[in-house]
Amino acid sequence: QVQLVESGGGLVQTGGSLRLSCAASGRTFSSYAMGWFRQAPGKERECVAAISRGGSYTYYADSVKGQFTISRDNAKNTVYLQMNSLKPEDTAVYYCAATYATIILTTAQDYPYWGQGTQVTVSS
Repeated sequence: QVQLVESGGGLVQTGGSLRLSCAASGRTFSSYAMGWFRQAPGKERECVAAISRGGSYTYYADSVKGQFTISRDNAKNTVYLQMNSLKPEDTAVYYCAATYATIILTTAQDYPYWGQGTQVTVSS
């Protein structure tokens, strides 16, 4: 089992940047593919980015391509989400998630382990 704790959310103006971090503890972090999801009020939880166990492969939702960057440091048991050029529509609770898988997965049902979420609010 793995425990996940997100940090780095907050309030930012349109065009600003934030970097989210997700620290993992428990079993071997490098055995888990990781994903960042977000959920805005009244909307379904969506995967915005995911990364393979070794970090060689990544996935981005079309809505954030070229804007967000996912990375991981297996030595630090941490996955990051760099968010640039933020827009009000990026406002949501952001969650990191882990799944014991050799491939990238992008649906919430495929991730058994979740952090508590961190709020990102982008003001116009």
